[in-house]
Order: sequence, then structure tokens, then C-alpha cells
Amino acid sequence: MFGSSVLELAIGLTFCYGTVALIVATVQEALAAAFRLRANTLLAGIKSMLNDPRFTMLAQMVYAHPLVNPHSDGKALDERTMAARPSYIEPGYFAIALIDSIQQVPGNFARLGADIDAVSDPQVRRALQGLYARAGGDLERFQLLVAGWFDNAMQRLSGNYKRRQLLISFLISLLLAILFNIDSIALFRTLWQQPQLAAHITAAPAALDAETLRQLWALPIGWQSFPPLLDAAFALQAAGWLVTASTTLFGAPFWFDLLQRAAQLRSTGTRPDDSVRVQVATSARAPAAVEVRTTPALLNEV
Repeated sequence: MFGSSVLELAIGLTFCYGTVALIVATVQEALAAAFRLRANTLLAGIKSMLNDPRFTMLAQMVYAHPLVNPHSDGKALDERTMAARPSYIEPGYFAIALIDSIQQVPGNFARLGADIDAVSDPQVRRALQGLYARAGGDLERFQLLVAGWFDNAMQRLSGNYKRRQLLISFLISLLLAILFNIDSIALFRTLWQQPQLAAHITAAPAALDAETLRQLWALPIGWQSFPPLLDAAFALQAAGWLVTASTTLFGAPFWFDLLQRAAQLRSTGTRPDDSVRVQVATSARAPAAVEVRTTPALLNEV
């Protein structure tokens, strides 16, 4: 009974945390698409990389390049009115767009060094001069170095974006925990006392659908009385909300993989002891042995 209670408790908690994390991921992805967070973050990163905070110089010319922004007509873009913003730029295409934007005469690669010296921003000019010197006059090597510079800058930008997304994920999950009173401490207590509440959970859901939500609402979550009293019990309840919000930082795949393992463990059942297996095997072989010994005697009598 103890092992069964622990297993049902683990299944109920992991299903709840995985479903909440899946809801948070869905809401977060919808917000990112609605506010174009990836495209805006990429634009801010390129503006910082090329030292063009006002988007009036080199960053604007790069974004007007058709390899970076296929929807652009090649004219100067305005950051506030630019409708189409790419969410991802291939490093090699960025290098070509940057070189084309630097060149005074398009296609004249012989005087690329002089064009780099004519870049107005001293920080960008110094960076490009160093890359051009390491390329040794080889255009393809210079493009690879510029692409590596861009890729390195985007890796740092991606790290900052993920940290912000983790904060947003925590805030969204905390809001969900408060709205639906998903108290991890109360959930733990109830599932420990009534493990049968998690018996209907058989496997990890394939997607966030009506059946998944129905199984979630079947767990002991929700408000019994609102608003709550501001007492010691409320402090414990708030701690449960924080625990629930913190679990979503692991992500839905982590919890659903754990749920799948726990559900498989429950379906396997209890493994019998070795002594029991030996007795069963002995009793199963006994009739055959008796039959072998008695058959010759019967034949002789006949």
C-alpha cells in the first residue's frame, strides 16, 4: 500500500506540473508571436552589434538587403513602420549583406579594404579591419569570419532571450497557480491521503486538448472559498503557489517523460519473490515427472 500511494502521488504531481508547464509554454509562444518578441530581439541585437541604436546607418542598410529581409524592396527602412521583420538570419547571408552594405561600389571586391576604412563608426570599423586582416585578402574567408562574428553575437543574445523567457514563464505560471489555486502543498497532502484521485491518469498527453484539461481539473485544485483569509494557512498556500510556479521552469518535456516512466512502472505491477517463482516452477513440472514414471508400469501390465 505504501509503494502504491507513493507511485500514485508521483503520477498526480508530475501530471499536474507537466500540464501547467504545457499551458505556460502555449501562452508564452502565443505572446511571443503576437508581440514579435524574437524578431524584435534580433533587431535589437543587430543594432547593438553594428552600433546603430537609431537604426539609421549600417543596421538599416543590412535589413534592407533582400538576403536578410526578402520582403524588403531595397529602400531605406523605418524601424517603426517596418512591417516584416525576420526572426532568424542565416550567418552567411548576414555576412554577404553586411559586405554589400559596406561597399561603395557594388561588386568591386578589390577595394573592400578601403571601403572598410571608410565605415563611419569607429568600433565597427576596428572590428571589420581586424577580421579583414586575418582573412589575408581572401573574400570567402572574410565572409566566414564575419559570419562567425555574427553567430557569436547571436549566441550571447540567445542566452539573454532565454533568461528573459524563463522570467516570463515563471510569472505566467505563478499567475495560473493563483488563478486556479494550484497549491503544491495542498495537492501533496490530498494525493497522499487519497491516491485513487490520480488513478485515472494512464500516460502523458500528446497535446494540450480537452481531455488533458479534464484530467487536470479532476485533481484536487481550484478554489473552495474566495477571497482567502490572510493568516498562517494563507502563507502556506502562497508557498505552494511558488513551488508550482518553480516547477514549470523544468519544462513540460521533463515532467511528461517522468510521468511516462511512472505510468509504465505502475502498469508493470509488483514483481514476485524468487521463492514464489521457484515453487510455481516446481509445481508446474511435477505432473510431467509422475507421468513419465508411471507410463512403463501400465504398459507392462497390459
